[in-house]
Amino acid sequence: MIPFRIVDQQKIIKVIGGGLAGSEAAWQVARRGLQVRLYEMRPFRSTGAHRTGNLAELVCSNSLKSDLPDTAPRLLKDELRAGESLLIELANRAAVPAGGALAVDREKFSALVTEHLSSHPNIEIIREESVSIETKEITVVAAGPLASPALTASIEKLTGTGDLYFFDAISPIVDGETIDFEIAFRAARYGKGGDDYVNCPMTKDDYDYFYEALIGAETIKPHDGLEEEKFFEGCLPIEELARRGRDTLRYGPMKPVGLIDPQTGREPYACVQLRGENLMADAYNIVGFQCHIKFGEQKRVLQLIPGLEKAEFIRFGQMHRNTYICSPRLIEETLQMREYPLVLFAGQISGIEGYTEAMATGMIAGLNAARLAVGLEAVAPPRESATGSLTHYLANADAKNFQPANTTFALLPLLEMELRKGMKRKQDRHRIQVERGLNGFRSWLAQIS
Repeated sequence: MIPFRIVDQQKIIKVIGGGLAGSEAAWQVARRGLQVRLYEMRPFRSTGAHRTGNLAELVCSNSLKSDLPDTAPRLLKDELRAGESLLIELANRAAVPAGGALAVDREKFSALVTEHLSSHPNIEIIREESVSIETKEITVVAAGPLASPALTASIEKLTGTGDLYFFDAISPIVDGETIDFEIAFRAARYGKGGDDYVNCPMTKDDYDYFYEALIGAETIKPHDGLEEEKFFEGCLPIEELARRGRDTLRYGPMKPVGLIDPQTGREPYACVQLRGENLMADAYNIVGFQCHIKFGEQKRVLQLIPGLEKAEFIRFGQMHRNTYICSPRLIEETLQMREYPLVLFAGQISGIEGYTEAMATGMIAGLNAARLAVGLEAVAPPRESATGSLTHYLANADAKNFQPANTTFALLPLLEMELRKGMKRKQDRHRIQVERGLNGFRSWLAQIS
């Protein structure tokens, strides 16, 4: 715990939103000895994607991406661990087998987060809709991509922009007992991770038939009165991806590379992968199959996949509205608003995409909210770190064409030319970037403590 000097014992920090970013922000404030009011409107007012009233409920995939060494997603996780993130600790406790990725039993994970925050003496959880933002009070806005219309209106008024929407999609979930394992087989790509994934192989004829059915399926119309659809490139609906070319899926979510069908001893023409949803292994997420096709059509099309002919679906894919601000016009690398420095943004509403990215921005927003409360200046994480690269992107990206971003090596600073010349392999360059990033982040934490 950072030994802060409390300037005002009565000062209470407001966090709007009990998702990943808001939960992490609340924890970061509370563990520093300050009081937090965490506003979450669920379960009394839900959204089109959430199912429960638990904090930190995952509504898309259950994967927190790669946990393999020398990868950008792993670097971000290690920085979260260095920053004593509650959520990444609980994600490890709720982990399920997923090859080289960190995936969680989503119900167990959100229940753990809810339990820990509800029992913390410095956190008061208020189950009501927060509809206003006071610019003279320290506030973390972490309302997530599904902010209520009233709160969205307040954000629009605060930021002076009406262009806050794009559409995102969530993947279908299959009942594991209805998968035909006479056709489907368990394996991880290139043999990494044992048999954590279920694979449905396709011949060329299977693929062609499925492709035609997919692009011809009837989609759900945009909702909330919004006519234009703006998709995040990193989470395109499967049918939109398919329309970019007949083989796009075979080089994307249905790539067969690194998989051998035990029935034929060969690599299939295409392959659909499913990943376990919980510790009982009774539910599987269809990897990369986020979509916004009508439910009846989804069932018809997805049951064309070999091994899923009799599949029962626990959840169909859905399209939902995402809300985010144009951060480059509005916020600093500390996540403070330029015009209203007591207001900080975190999570997807700030213009990032991804679970661990939401946690990381929540960590920084919570840390800086606490600093402001005790009379210290807010600080930005180092540029060479994954967390710092995210906040740098939010503050400095091209505002005209701003789109949410995940953590990738493309966001991290390039190595000096002398080092690059001496390293022909990309993996060696990435290893140095990861080492620099984590060391820089740990040194920064030590300095600000």
